[in-house]
Amino acid sequence: MSGQTFLTSWIQAQKLRAPQMKNASTFERNLEEALDLRRANHGLFAPGVINGWKTGQGVDFCSNDILHLGVTGQIREEFEAELARNPGYSLHAGGARLLDGNYEYIQQVEQEIADFHGAETALIVSGGYDANGTIFGALPRPGDAIIYDELVHASTHDGMVHSVAPCKQSFRHNDCDSFRETLTSIIDSQPMIRDGSRCVLVAVESVYSMDGDVCPLRELVDIGKELCPKGNIEFIVDEAHGTGIIGPKGAGLVKALGMEKEISVRLHTCGKALASIGAVILGSATVRSVLLNYARPIVFTTAPSFPMVASMRAGYNLLRSGATEKAQANIKHLVKRFIGIMRADETFQKAFEMGIIWIPLAEDIEDRDFLCHIVPIHLRQKYCYWLTFHLQLAGYCIFPIDYPIVPKGKSRLRLIVHGTNTEAHIDGLAKAICDFSREMIEIETSADSSSKLPKSAQHIYAQMAEARA
Repeated sequence: MSGQTFLTSWIQAQKLRAPQMKNASTFERNLEEALDLRRANHGLFAPGVINGWKTGQGVDFCSNDILHLGVTGQIREEFEAELARNPGYSLHAGGARLLDGNYEYIQQVEQEIADFHGAETALIVSGGYDANGTIFGALPRPGDAIIYDELVHASTHDGMVHSVAPCKQSFRHNDCDSFRETLTSIIDSQPMIRDGSRCVLVAVESVYSMDGDVCPLRELVDIGKELCPKGNIEFIVDEAHGTGIIGPKGAGLVKALGMEKEISVRLHTCGKALASIGAVILGSATVRSVLLNYARPIVFTTAPSFPMVASMRAGYNLLRSGATEKAQANIKHLVKRFIGIMRADETFQKAFEMGIIWIPLAEDIEDRDFLCHIVPIHLRQKYCYWLTFHLQLAGYCIFPIDYPIVPKGKSRLRLIVHGTNTEAHIDGLAKAICDFSREMIEIETSADSSSKLPKSAQHIYAQMAEARA
């Protein structure tokens, strides 16, 4: 499916439906009114809209198949080999994990994953969202406090809703001074934290999915040790976007920093870089036991099935063997290449100076200890969809990220560099972005700029108006 076909399908999905549903039930009409709020801002995504990279008619700069284990078929081949090594497997687990759902194979895989990450134990769950609900719903105890980076994932926020910890405070994103201030405030106001009888749990992510930056974990842990000398501060690190990308053989940020013994809980997901499914929670035997006995997403659901666990094992087999290291290195190379091209382009720099478009990562790339696959591209808010149109029509598959995924006024495009992307892909994408920047400079500096649209937006809006007519 070409970019044009994708955009045409997407445009059709933006057609308002509630005004034409006068004879429908109140229930259905109210639901469509909610969907129309997204359609009015071009923000409704329909399952029937298939992006062009899946058909080979566009370059993938958007999927979660970061190492392209799915695109290349590597994960499928290893998964099928894993099934062949275990003939006679059962499709069902047989019950909840604490009842009839436990089995030898899942325990073997959990220990393999724990060993790979340098953890004592591992616990497999259905996915990253459930994992954070499991962690934050079960581990905090009454009287504990939770401190979290303001940009932690929605699943962490939802998990904290079910936490019995009465005190929950955020700190500014990746800001060590803000973390120090927040932790000091909690210590000063909570006697049971101050005397060491209750804990502070700190929730951070190794790689932040909307900003592409890496947590200053070493610095945060050192501050925590300084301010909590009784040792009652524990860190919970969501490694969803670091898995397979950062660290030795993709083992994550904690492993890369050699901090396995200093981090109480880690979360790794398999639905992104490993092109699989499921997630795993790493921690001590005590942490694992508490999760098994108290976490509602585990207690009240059927245990992970053999095929799911086998797919996870397949992904970890590839990591462990070193089969993914070339893709991991290529991602870092291409990110540096992309940033270098953009920084050297005079048109892009002029657009940056005019506040049309900017790439925060480009400002301090030399000072970053780790580079990952995510490069956010920020624009004036009304330009995000325009650049999306421009890139999709040029054959580059990329999505805008808008509210409620990011705060209002913080829309951006999220460029995801993949393991089998090429220098030609990067060069072509950079050229397309610079061409768009040049067009927007011309529009903004023209006498009647308020009434002008870039050519790609003119084309798409004309189709959208026709679809809504």
